[in-house]
Amino acid sequence: MTEYEDDDIPVAPLQGVVKKSIWTDRMLAAAGIVLAAGAAFFPWYVFFNEDKFGIRVAAIDHTRDLPHTGPRNVFSVSPMAMVNKNKNPFPQAPPMDQLTTASVSSTGKERDNKDPASEEDQPFPGQTGFHLLHVANGRAMIEDRSGMYMVRVGSILPDKSKLAALEQRDGKWVIVTSRGEVIGSQ
Repeated sequence: MTEYEDDDIPVAPLQGVVKKSIWTDRMLAAAGIVLAAGAAFFPWYVFFNEDKFGIRVAAIDHTRDLPHTGPRNVFSVSPMAMVNKNKNPFPQAPPMDQLTTASVSSTGKERDNKDPASEEDQPFPGQTGFHLLHVANGRAMIEDRSGMYMVRVGSILPDKSKLAALEQRDGKWVIVTSRGEVIGSQ
């Protein structure tokens, strides 16, 4: 015989347990519906009863009057009010060693006999030829092999002369240098 011999015997369903499980399911469903309705209604309750749930701001007295209390006893004194008992309040620093240990270069110092007006505003490369490109608003644009430069009367030119004048001759602009050279556009 096998352990499955009693499979053929019919068994009647349990009547009491089935009725209780249906009743329990209905109670749980009803409780879920009531809980969902409460969760949906609660925000509206808070909205309409803001005085019960809102932020309470403490009343602030907007005056600057001091409180009506007596003076307090002073138990400690500020360190700034203490008296210095030392004889010399500013002690002398120890003397410095007078031994020279280094020297300072004079590179970068200006010479006293140099005229500041003769300094170049714009550095130019060595001796090169240049020509005039354009003149406008009291300034001239010149060009040499290394690039273009904006100059005005008094500026140093690439040939180390100064721009003496900007003139218009025969309808064309020319520049006159301090050496007397007249340079026009090409």
